[in-house]
Amino acid sequence: VGMFTLAEVASLNDIQPTYRILKPWWDVFMDYLAVVMLMVAIFAGTMQLTKDQVVCLPVLQSTVNSKAQPSTSGKADFTTVETTTGQGEDASMRTVSFGSAPTVTPDVPLSRATSSQYQPTESGQELKKEQKDSSGRKTNLDFQQYVFINQMCYHLALPWYSKYFPYLVLIHTIILIVSSNFWFKYPKTCSKIEHFVSILGKCFESPWTTKALSETACEDSEENKQRLTGAQSLPKYVSTSSDEGSPSASTPMITKSGFKFSADKPMIEVPSVTILDKKDGEQAKALFEKVRKFRAHVEDSDLIYKLYVGQTIIKTFKFIFILCYTANFVNTISFEHICNPKVEHLIGYTQFECTHNMAYMLKKLLISYISLICVYGFICLYTLFWLFRIPLKEYSFEKVREESSFSDIPDVKNDFAFLLHMVDQYDQLYSKRFGVFLSEVSENKLREISLNHEWTFEKLRQHVSRNAQDKQELHLFMLSGVPDAVFDLTDLDVLKLELIPEAKIPAKISQMTNLQELHLCHCPAKVEQTAFSFLRDHLRCLYVKFTDVAEIPAWVYLLKNLRELYLIGNLNSENNKMIGLESLRELRHLKILHVKSNLTKIPPNITDVAPHLTKLVIHNDGTKLVVLNSLKKMMNVAELELQNCELERIPHAIFSLSNLQELDLKSNSIRTIEEIISFQHLKRLTCLKLWHNKIVNIPSSITHVKNLESLYLSNNKLESLPAAVFSLQKLRCLDVSYNSITVIPMEIGLLQNLQHFHITGNKVDVLPKQLFKCVKLRTLSLGQNCITSIPDKVGQLLQLTHLELKGNCIDRLPATLGQCQLLRKSGLVVEDHLFDTLPSEVKEVLNQDTSIPFANGI
Repeated sequence: VGMFTLAEVASLNDIQPTYRILKPWWDVFMDYLAVVMLMVAIFAGTMQLTKDQVVCLPVLQSTVNSKAQPSTSGKADFTTVETTTGQGEDASMRTVSFGSAPTVTPDVPLSRATSSQYQPTESGQELKKEQKDSSGRKTNLDFQQYVFINQMCYHLALPWYSKYFPYLVLIHTIILIVSSNFWFKYPKTCSKIEHFVSILGKCFESPWTTKALSETACEDSEENKQRLTGAQSLPKYVSTSSDEGSPSASTPMITKSGFKFSADKPMIEVPSVTILDKKDGEQAKALFEKVRKFRAHVEDSDLIYKLYVGQTIIKTFKFIFILCYTANFVNTISFEHICNPKVEHLIGYTQFECTHNMAYMLKKLLISYISLICVYGFICLYTLFWLFRIPLKEYSFEKVREESSFSDIPDVKNDFAFLLHMVDQYDQLYSKRFGVFLSEVSENKLREISLNHEWTFEKLRQHVSRNAQDKQELHLFMLSGVPDAVFDLTDLDVLKLELIPEAKIPAKISQMTNLQELHLCHCPAKVEQTAFSFLRDHLRCLYVKFTDVAEIPAWVYLLKNLRELYLIGNLNSENNKMIGLESLRELRHLKILHVKSNLTKIPPNITDVAPHLTKLVIHNDGTKLVVLNSLKKMMNVAELELQNCELERIPHAIFSLSNLQELDLKSNSIRTIEEIISFQHLKRLTCLKLWHNKIVNIPSSITHVKNLESLYLSNNKLESLPAAVFSLQKLRCLDVSYNSITVIPMEIGLLQNLQHFHITGNKVDVLPKQLFKCVKLRTLSLGQNCITSIPDKVGQLLQLTHLELKGNCIDRLPATLGQCQLLRKSGLVVEDHLFDTLPSEVKEVLNQDTSIPFANGI
């Protein structure tokens, strides 16, 4: 008749099946105890709704008959009629429910006081005889009065506990069940638990776990290796999906033995037999990332731990409370009760003696309940003891570290540690397998295996290309490491490693005898000792690209045979006071240092290599280079480039560099070059590049720089060329492109050694005939000007190989171009329609292949 079933209430105890791994034996046991308590509550409740009743008889004022014993039969007579449950509106319904007709039938025996109203008339003789035999006492109460009294006394005489026992048990049990499973339901902990269980399941089932554990299980077993080498049939691949329980013992040994096909080709080893198929490998990699993120997320707080401790304490207090008050009621439950309802004006009696028919059953159920609660309480106390016996907010993988080669599995803390402790109560194998995914060694091993499987010798060979210097080059980009097969490419000249954070260079690099150039772009590579010795002796050129100066590997500063070093990245610390380069003292043979950065001063460390440095290049990103004093110590520098350094004048420190041959100050903000007179002290200066600046005029003092052979002044704001420039007799190359020059001075004819003249992108309209006296000219760039005609004297330039005329106002080309014996169509940059104006024989000469001997005359 209950309003709900046991199954409905017990469903509060349900959790997701996957959460069972977080339920230690005590939680499971308490769940079962809670179900039994629910059964007690529902059984008691059902009994109470259907059977619970009190039957009362008045206690007569006169002396109680010593033969009162038969009165029990009177009481018994009422049991089938007077039933009361304490719910008035149901009382009449319940009364009828026990009879077979809507009204009380004559079959039902009644008290002798009221039976005469209901029983059919019998012969007077029989009635007299029956009254004579009867030993009961008359009460003169009718049926309705008994019903009334029974209901009154049910509420007054019975202790409240007898009436509400089933409901109390039900409520307490529901509270205990909710307390037990609250940490699985509370959103902030539930989400973490769900995530944890999901990851744990994947870690347990991942083929990588099996492989990693099985590999380390017999990693150092020499006998196994020998036994394997002697084995007749070797499996080429071992199944990756072997059962987690006992992985194939042969797996690690094959990997270790490195079974080779031939002695002379060590590169064709059976790649580790620990090969996972690509999908498994990718899943394992994703798992490492998930575990890392989960650990960071859960190690921050101890909410799950606190909640579990909290709910255990609540259950313990609940147990003590239930036990204390319930024990008092055991003795109050009895079969007989005295009732004084104070309704004498209605009934005529003051005191009644009542019986409670559920008393014995209730007592037994109560004792059962108390014993269940005691067991439950002792388990709660044990749980508290376990919770505080050892620090559960720390978890050590020491045992796993000892059993496996993954000695780097970190100890964890807070909620992560607590969850692992809980899982250990279910099965310790879970945390052992989970540990594999916390190990960086394990992760690197997985990457290594996947990488070597994917990048075979043949695949790498296909990626080798020839660079501009005709050297064999291999560029590896965004890999998880450096594949082993790279070091079998023994004829490689240049190796570029870009965005490979876990790059390791092993001893095998010593096979690469041709390797002279190494590029490390955002790749702080680690180097084994033997590999370092090889690089120290053989490496000639090194490029290091970095975001922060700390990324430059320490071994770079110890490469004593290095000739060229290129550093590209941020060298300034945040406060711009210190440059993080380490000492360059060990780089004893360094000739070229190229720094592309954001320097505000020349790094003082550079003076370590001053005695032997011949070329220094500083490319800034537009940061103003203020302090250049260190330059003065670079006595042997022959080439100096200071590009994009926001210089406004030529730095004085440069005038001390007596061996300087080439100076390049491209892309600065130089407006005036009055200091150019000081260059007369630099007797060896032959090349001066002041291009891409804001220079307005060239001072006449330039005549003092007598040894100048190349002068680059393109992309400035020059409007004229002073005569002084043409006094530089040694000048072979003059570049004044992209200025605002309108006239080429006649003095240009004085430059008898001029081989390259560039005046593209100016406003020149006439070519002076003196220009064609520079008979050594090989390159003449006159494009994008306002020139209207090319003089016939162009035919005097017999060494001309490159002539640019595109973008002018010329209407025809002179036929004398055919006399320029070295000029070919490929070297003549001109509009097609102009080329067509030439005579056909001239076109024929210009179209000739360079390999054909030149005709003597035309």
